[in-house]
Amino acid sequence: MQFASVILAAGFGTRMKSELPKVLHPILGRPMISWAVQAARTVASHSPPVVVVGHGRELVQQTLGNEVLYVVQEELLGTGHAVLQAQPLLEGQADAVLVTYGDMPCLRGETLQALMKLYQQEKDQDARLACAMLTVTRDDPQGFGRILRDAQGNVQAIVEEVDCTPEQREIRELNPSIFCFNAAWLWENLPRIPLSPKGEYYLTDLIGMAVEQGWRVATMPVAVDEVHGINTRLHLAQATDILRRRILERHMLAGVTIVDPATTYVEDTVTIEADVTLLPGCLLQGTTHIGRRSVIGPYSQIIHSQIGEGCRVSYSVVEEAVMEEHCEIGPFGHLRKGAHLAAGVHMGNFGEVKNSYLGPGVKMGHFSYIGDAQVASNVNIGAGTITCNYDGQRKHQTIIEEDAFIGSDTLLVAPVTVGAGARTGAGAVVTRDVPPGTLVYGVPARPPGALRHTRDADVDTSDTGKMDAAAGS
Repeated sequence: MQFASVILAAGFGTRMKSELPKVLHPILGRPMISWAVQAARTVASHSPPVVVVGHGRELVQQTLGNEVLYVVQEELLGTGHAVLQAQPLLEGQADAVLVTYGDMPCLRGETLQALMKLYQQEKDQDARLACAMLTVTRDDPQGFGRILRDAQGNVQAIVEEVDCTPEQREIRELNPSIFCFNAAWLWENLPRIPLSPKGEYYLTDLIGMAVEQGWRVATMPVAVDEVHGINTRLHLAQATDILRRRILERHMLAGVTIVDPATTYVEDTVTIEADVTLLPGCLLQGTTHIGRRSVIGPYSQIIHSQIGEGCRVSYSVVEEAVMEEHCEIGPFGHLRKGAHLAAGVHMGNFGEVKNSYLGPGVKMGHFSYIGDAQVASNVNIGAGTITCNYDGQRKHQTIIEEDAFIGSDTLLVAPVTVGAGARTGAGAVVTRDVPPGTLVYGVPARPPGALRHTRDADVDTSDTGKMDAAAGS
């Protein structure tokens, strides 16, 4: 049996009070509608899901790209009218049509698969099956329509909340509007939906029409947290919490220790290997990957970064960076875009690295900034070291070769190279390349012999100008 999927995403979402289309509001690393597409793809067997767009359609199409097909609902005349827009694209292409919503991100693909299975089983028993649908029972109707049944428990109709009588409003079996329709029956009857007093064509009217025609409707109950529709920022926060807990549960069942799930946020796009420990207050985002046996936190944010095996990140921020195995940073460290720590690098508290490579075994003291630099293996970077990489117009590179020792409070005024095994004294301002194995100190930094024979008046003005112009950035 071939299934097609239609996702309704044309509404204005006025209660979100936002310029951004409702279905594009982000939830844990994905736009809201991406969650709906992800679930629908598990059941659409022969073609991508069809998304019905209207308000903000250019942005929606920009976001989803070619992973779905699109049809446009030019006039927003209700859900029945929205599905009708997909008829030219899908009629004759599938045996059954699944209808879901772009603002219902908590609906699982597994639930949709179960609904498809129910439809197939019921259709095998009775060819006059018009639809299989989900129902939910809860005290807060959240604007959902009510399910009307006869004395034998058979579905007779769905009444939208706005049209309910006081008695019908007391019904707690609700319609979340997730349907699997017999495709041939759907396309024949969609154009027959009557216009509602509100001036819209309700997809839910098809249920009463099917019963009147002697067709049957099957139902399947669904958990409350799966059909959490989003109309306001409050609903958005509630859905985010539902999905956040699911993501954390998935990682914990896969062998990740999460000490305090209530304060831990992991986006859906993050991958974490077994035996990782996440301490309280962590936020992992984007395409981040955490290697086995690493300890993250407490209170650390990692964005689009690769963390190797056995690393430690404490009270720190890592963004678009790489930490190879057995690195540690923090507390209060910051790896900015382009930072790459090779194996075994230690970076102390209040350190910052940007667009730089720190080679294996580098030790970087606290209160230091390394930007636009290439640092070779086993270099010691003393506390307070700064690469002055920006002259007000351009960035310049600092190169530090293997086994160099950079004394505390050294300023490396780029472009500059410190040779292998060279040393700088505390407080040195290095404006010229330091040959391998050489000690320099002072302002500007010179080897000891050169400093003894240099008078203040003899200081090269090009060095002082370079010192004045350069800054870390």
